Amino acid sequence: MGLSTHDSAAPEATVVLVGNPRPGSRTARAALRVAEVLTPDATPRLVDLAVFGPAVLDPDSPEVAAAMAEVAAARLLVVASPVYKGAATGLLKAFLDRYGPEALRGVIAQAVMVGASPAHAPAVETTLRPVLVELGAVCPVTGLYLREQVLEALGTDEDPVTAWADTFAWPLHAALDHRVLAASA
Repeated sequence: MGLSTHDSAAPEATVVLVGNPRPGSRTARAALRVAEVLTPDATPRLVDLAVFGPAVLDPDSPEVAAAMAEVAAARLLVVASPVYKGAATGLLKAFLDRYGPEALRGVIAQAVMVGASPAHAPAVETTLRPVLVELGAVCPVTGLYLREQVLEALGTDEDPVTAWADTFAWPLHAALDHRVLAASA
């Protein structure tokens, strides 16, 4: 129900996890754009936590358990949140807190945050990326911070995600390729 594409975990998928409490948010749009630019031949699977609401805190929620399995099975995981009070949202943190240590071991992850002020840019590196690393995710490049003012340019010639990817996509692709080679060995 909370998954916008499929309801079961599929290994080797590109999964977009969005921690904005508003469904269909600009944060989701930005994260989907990141996934599209990084894996243009894949259809990303969206896990939009807004549709779960308080169920994120329910340890018996089968929908949230299914979303957790999908996230943990991702080949590439794009995790996105708006900046709230200098950090990722409590909704995203509550979801990630449900995982045990190393639960995302080997998942290649990209942290993305959206905010209004350039002063909030460090939040992606100080609040979101460390949580992903703590869970065992591999984050080969720094997090991406997008100011709200540039979101209108997504998909245009001035696309900030494309400009970012020109510099940072190759280490992500190398990590994804290494993961495939390691799995086949």
